[in-house]
This record gives sequence, C-alpha cells and structure tokens, in this order.
Amino acid sequence: MPNIAIIGPGAIGGIVAAWLAQSTANAVSLCARAPLSGLRIDTPRGPIAASPTIWLAADQATPVDWVMIATKAYDVAGAAAWLPGLIGAGTRIAILQNGVEHIERFSPYADPAILLPVVVDIPAERSGPGQVRQRREGTLVVADTPSGRDFVALFDGAGIDVSTDPDLKSRVWRKLAINCAGAVSAMTLQPAWVSHRSDIAEIMREMVRECLAVARAEGATLPDSLPDEVVAGYQQSPPDSVNSLHADRAAGRAMEVDARNGVIVRIGARHGIAAPVNKMIVALLNAAAGVT
Repeated sequence: MPNIAIIGPGAIGGIVAAWLAQSTANAVSLCARAPLSGLRIDTPRGPIAASPTIWLAADQATPVDWVMIATKAYDVAGAAAWLPGLIGAGTRIAILQNGVEHIERFSPYADPAILLPVVVDIPAERSGPGQVRQRREGTLVVADTPSGRDFVALFDGAGIDVSTDPDLKSRVWRKLAINCAGAVSAMTLQPAWVSHRSDIAEIMREMVRECLAVARAEGATLPDSLPDEVVAGYQQSPPDSVNSLHADRAAGRAMEVDARNGVIVRIGARHGIAAPVNKMIVALLNAAAGVT
C-alpha cells in the first residue's frame, strides 16, 4: 500500500487527497497548518468525502513513498519545511504547482532525481476549510518516465485523468500560456466573461504571444494558433468561473504573479525577448497588492 503525503490542503491538494483516499490501496496523509475535520469535494460526479490522517507540524511527519506538493508556487519554504521528515529511502516528490520552474524551486531541498513536475488542470475553488468545488473533470500530466508511470498508477480508479507525455516541456509551457492570460481577471476582478470583450481578448492574445516566443526559445513546441486557442478556452468557460489568481486577489491573499507572468519576463530577458504586456501586468498586480 503506497503511503502518500500531500502538502497543502487547498483546492488542488484537497481534491487530490480526497480522490486518492477513495481507494483502499492508498494510505493518505495531509500536511496542514490548521486542524481539519475532513475533506468534502463537490465533483462533477457528485460529492466525495475523505478523512485522511492530518499532520499539523513537520515533526509529526514520517517517511512516505510519495510526497505531493500542492502549495502555491511562492510558498516553497513552507512546503520544504516538511520534507526532512517525509523523505526516506525511495521517496519521490511530485510537484503540483503552476509555472515552469518546478525543479528549480525544490532542488535546493531535495535530490532533483526524485522530483517529478506535474501539470495540473483541475478548475476548482476552495469554499472553506476542507471544502472544495471541482468545476469539471480534471487532469494531471507527468513526464513519460518510470516515476511518471508509477505516479499514474497511484490514481487507478480515481476520478482524475492522469497520464504521461513524452514532451512535458511543451505541456508545461502550454499551461503557462493559459495561466498568464488569466491575469486579466485578477487585474479587473471580473470572472471569465470578461474575455468576451474584444479589447480584453486582444490583450490576452498578446500576453500569450509573449509566452509563446519565450517557450520556443526554451525548446517547447507550440503552435502559432495558441493565442486564439487560449482566448477561445476562456470564452467557452462558465461566465462566472474564477481562476485562482483572481480568487487570491479578491480575498486579499498573496498571488502567484511571478510564477504565472513574472517568469515569462525573467526567462524572456535571458533570451533577449521582451514581454512588455506581462511585465505591465506584474507591476500593476504587485502594486495593487502593496508589494514593493
């Protein structure tokens, strides 16, 4: 029976923990900062519930087979504090975060050979401690490696489509292209309907064009049609859907601006590629949040 510890009880961590716990083949623990009475997830298939073991302090943790990190990308230090107690012989670490720098974030804290980036596409919103609304069927994608295939096997029978991709780099950058455009909702504090405005849609396309140029410089293979595809995806979403960046700003929480937009500016600069629209969005969102 695989022992699995999930760091971060937010929307993604809660969903993944709950689905994994539906199988008696898994022993699931949740690394949290505050007590939880359990997990309740409203999924497209109906509600599911789970009562994983809850650890509230790093010194309670014991070595596991798999660690899954589902914290926000800016909370690397908080997540890493759990790792000494969780890592044992044979432990592998799956990083379920936004952005394209999964390995770079955690290589100071663990052997890069045991780190597995995961591309997450599970639209969801946390409504309270341990309570999450999963808006539609979700996917997790990992590299087509032995660790990746073992990760997929953990979800056998779970209500999440988990698969491998031999070109994970392109998959990661495609997801970043989608995420970077969503910053317009955080900036305007308007849900997905705002993408139907022609002026906003063109700003979104330009943000994706900048991401596309940087992605190709990094070796990703992505189509010229990507900007239109990303905008079409937002326009086909429920008009009231709210992405995590928007939700965090509305709630006054820290935002993943760097992982979703700043990274395009930073990596672009290394290649001599300007990304002025993403740079402007980063500056405006940081100013709105009072970040100096």
